Amino acid sequence: MSRRAIILVLDSFGIGAAPDAAAFGDAGADTLGHIAEACAAGRADRPGRRAGRLHVPNLVRWGLGKAAALSRGSVPEGLEGVAITGAYGCAAETSRGKDTPSGHWEIAGCPVAVDWGYFPRTQPCFPPELIAQLVREFDLPGILGDKHASGTEIIAELGEEHIRSGKPICYTSADSVFQIAAHETHFGLDRLYRLCVRAKELLEPLNIGRVIARPFVGEDAAGFRRTAHRRDYTTPPPEETLLDRLTAAGGAVWSVGKIADIFAHRGITHRLKGENNAALFDATLAALDQAGDRALVFANFVDFDMLHGHRRDIPGYAAALEEFDRRLPELEAVLRPGDLVLATADHGCDPTWRGTDHTREFVPVLFCGPEVKAGSLGRRAGFADMGQTLARHLGLAPLAHGRDCFA
Repeated sequence: MSRRAIILVLDSFGIGAAPDAAAFGDAGADTLGHIAEACAAGRADRPGRRAGRLHVPNLVRWGLGKAAALSRGSVPEGLEGVAITGAYGCAAETSRGKDTPSGHWEIAGCPVAVDWGYFPRTQPCFPPELIAQLVREFDLPGILGDKHASGTEIIAELGEEHIRSGKPICYTSADSVFQIAAHETHFGLDRLYRLCVRAKELLEPLNIGRVIARPFVGEDAAGFRRTAHRRDYTTPPPEETLLDRLTAAGGAVWSVGKIADIFAHRGITHRLKGENNAALFDATLAALDQAGDRALVFANFVDFDMLHGHRRDIPGYAAALEEFDRRLPELEAVLRPGDLVLATADHGCDPTWRGTDHTREFVPVLFCGPEVKAGSLGRRAGFADMGQTLARHLGLAPLAHGRDCFA
């Protein structure tokens, strides 16, 4: 029997405040719970897209409602009354941050025990010597931004000035990240990439986890749109991950979406991209169609975070969850004996919460597949339990961190 594993990361889909949420200013955050409450109260209706209570019957069948009850104490409204076919639990992160790389690496068996570097909440917030060197080396007229900001908001605010002046837009968030937004044609995509590569090199002494290229198109604030040509330049994981272990054993790792960037392209054998969640789901199915024995298909569905969580768009988040849920039977239909699917998240991003940053939350741990027995996996003490479970499923030696969820 062949053995394959599929990881579906619903980027930012938290299911209730983690035990240490207060230390992050996130006590009371609950991405799923607050979305479900808003739907039930009619605050998430969007004409032509969705209305009424949150309707995700396939995720509920996999155990989402019961996983949420493990984390928050009760099943969110609208997620009751469906027979469970999956193994379900919730997991709290042990890594020191609530950022994307830390969450993904810990899922893959590599918790991050050190603190990243962060930029202060001042304006300007970047070291002047860093900006001066980038301006000098790339013959820039200067930069715009130099502050904490939402990516879509700062492009709307400064995009037209960027086109007029040629100055790239530099900003950060609560994560350990330096982001550069620039127009694909007026500034140039390759030029943006080169600028980000050099910025990553210069930021190594500050232990900044990622530099992200944020290209956009359009000619005015009303028409600006970020494109799928985003690139993340990421510090490599500090220890071996599930991906490293699998490829070293001769297996294959299919990256769907930004997974390859998140892992600094380490432990990746195949890459597929997609412009949005629908295209990413198509790419996941395409990877499964091609993947053979001892393969891992690792997909990140970024719209939940990028388009809805950070923008505090409750109706959009709810609609995206329902659209994703409607496609799960397509995935189930192509599963083979020996396939194991994990649906989870890397952190929270509660669209009802203050600010625009990630929230420290439990994430769902939902396993399904032809051989999965329905039942509770309980509260997991770390995301690494998921990686350990998949390592055993794929016939690999145990990873350094985590406990098998089925042991």
